[in-house]
Amino acid sequence: PEPGRCAHFVLRKRRFCRMIPAPGRRFCGEHGHEEEQNDRKRIPCPLDPKHTVYEDQLQKHLKKCNSREKPKPVYFVQDINAGLKDVAEIPEKQAPLSSLSIEELQNLIIKLKKATNGLELHLKEQILSHQALQEALNDPKNGESASKHLKQQASILGNMEKLHLLGPGRCFVEFGAGRGKLSHWVDVALQNAENVQFLLVERATTRFKVDGKHKRRDSLFERLQVDIQHLCLNKVPILEKKRLPLVGIGKHLCGAATDLALRCLVESYTTCHDEEEEEPAPKRSRAAQTEVAPHSSAGNESATADHEPVAGIVIALCCHHKCDWTHYVGREFFKSVGLGPVEFHYFQRMSSWATCGMRETTNKASASEDSEDQTNDTEEHEQTLSRTESGSDPLQGILSAEERKEIGRLCKRLIDHGRIEYLQHQGYKAALQYYTEAAVSLENVLLTAVPRPSLIPEPTV
Repeated sequence: PEPGRCAHFVLRKRRFCRMIPAPGRRFCGEHGHEEEQNDRKRIPCPLDPKHTVYEDQLQKHLKKCNSREKPKPVYFVQDINAGLKDVAEIPEKQAPLSSLSIEELQNLIIKLKKATNGLELHLKEQILSHQALQEALNDPKNGESASKHLKQQASILGNMEKLHLLGPGRCFVEFGAGRGKLSHWVDVALQNAENVQFLLVERATTRFKVDGKHKRRDSLFERLQVDIQHLCLNKVPILEKKRLPLVGIGKHLCGAATDLALRCLVESYTTCHDEEEEEPAPKRSRAAQTEVAPHSSAGNESATADHEPVAGIVIALCCHHKCDWTHYVGREFFKSVGLGPVEFHYFQRMSSWATCGMRETTNKASASEDSEDQTNDTEEHEQTLSRTESGSDPLQGILSAEERKEIGRLCKRLIDHGRIEYLQHQGYKAALQYYTEAAVSLENVLLTAVPRPSLIPEPTV
């Protein structure tokens, strides 16, 4: 070892550790277990064996170890949005798609086509833009990847504006927020609006966040580091203090995260609101409770906030192969067409046929943008698909590439239709549309939902 450096040899790096040990020691604190000083022994930390601690100081260390379980935030409620609670109904691990015979796969395809017969498979193309992003879109410094992200964000904002969801007196909840770029552009679009809040939900710590750069007094940004599965919006302090109508948004919310977000908004949040209403008030249908006047002013929205807790939902869908039957909100729809967890498992795996291997991913353009926006990077998602889903199944040489793509699209539409029916049963007017071109993103479907006005008022009880 070098003079004054740790004597531990790091096999993986084929060199000695470069840390500086304490005076009179041969090893640094990390590798001190290799020598015992004054009969003191170092042991691996039980919370994280990657580091060590003196055995006689273990209890003291456990109280301050960075790997200890942190106190849960007030809005953490275990599995509140998880969905399936009955352990008996949770499906066992299914065999991989590659293990099925040709006959079994053909039977699955027959079931798929029967289930999708009569569904709206040809989605409306609604590629829009928004003035807030025009300057950024026209910036000549943009690389290919940055330009694609901006086009998608502009179309999402355009669709939000068309649904009258961009306005004052609202709280925008961005699920799977990553760096918070989508909320950033919503804030830019609402620069003159008052009484606007932003909640950015992301379970992972994120570098290069943009929400901290907002200095406007009229808008408030708060980041919630929690898994959507455990998020109880009713217990978020700023929502308890000022109950503004929520707008749930997300750009490429992977697989089961979409189902968790939908249940978070329209079940755990809306239902708790209903229960908190005063007892003497007459009960109303969910559709009536969530009725929203699109052109209402900020004052009216605040006044009726108790009856419209969720003003709208706009989520760009992604990665259907990461869906999970336990969390899926469309289980009742699947059962209604004679399908169950087994078919769901194989359909969600086959859904990747719609995108995998269909486009060569380029990582050269805008490398900095890619690295900073990984959580929302559709190209990164497509790369994952091509690595994990392409290839070996018995139909590889029987179906053409175009036939496989079509089957994958049918699987996606079937899964998405279950989400649409779920929202409709919850009192929402829901729709799917293409919000950007396939050349910009192969995951180019946007789910939108707004409360359905009550056409026939219920009689007063």
